[in-house]
Amino acid sequence: MLDIGGVLAANLSPRFWNEIARLADTPVELLYAKYKEELSRGLWVGHFSELEFWNWIHAQSPSVSAAKGQAILMESLAPLPGMLQLPEWSKHADIHILSNHLAAWIDPVLEPVRPFLTSVTISSQIGMSKPQLELYEYACALLPPTAPVLFIDDQERNLRQGAAVGWHTLQADPDGRWIDEANRWLRRMNALQPHSGG
Repeated sequence: MLDIGGVLAANLSPRFWNEIARLADTPVELLYAKYKEELSRGLWVGHFSELEFWNWIHAQSPSVSAAKGQAILMESLAPLPGMLQLPEWSKHADIHILSNHLAAWIDPVLEPVRPFLTSVTISSQIGMSKPQLELYEYACALLPPTAPVLFIDDQERNLRQGAAVGWHTLQADPDGRWIDEANRWLRRMNALQPHSGG
């Protein structure tokens, strides 16, 4: 079970927000704090549309059109080394995605690896976001009941909820050292259950 931001693709922070703040001629701390207060939670659970997000960005920085903002955003969502592991990992395990994101933003990022994914759960489509317990319960229903699960996320608060539903957890670090640990975990699980996986 993999997060996207900070695991498979770069997080929107800080690159996206730094660039928007520069164009808005506003301190990034103030802009991001305003986004967190006014938009963040509602955006990730689908209460605000992508258009409403770009309208909000445009109100903060009139020089940023939706098209320009989308270009900055897609540059910010650069694939990380973890993305390259999915074809091999899918030979040994089912790969599930659990992410706080907008489908419109993340679909192009996932498109090249779709054949290797068993399920994709995006918060804005479900109406819940991590670390809400109900979202983890939703994801659990997509898994074989007795299968061991390794949940990889870059946020400690999300991992704690994963552990609460019985998953093994691994925090993704910016240097990608987590990939070796994930490989070791997969080898251990396959040694114990040689016929499991996708």
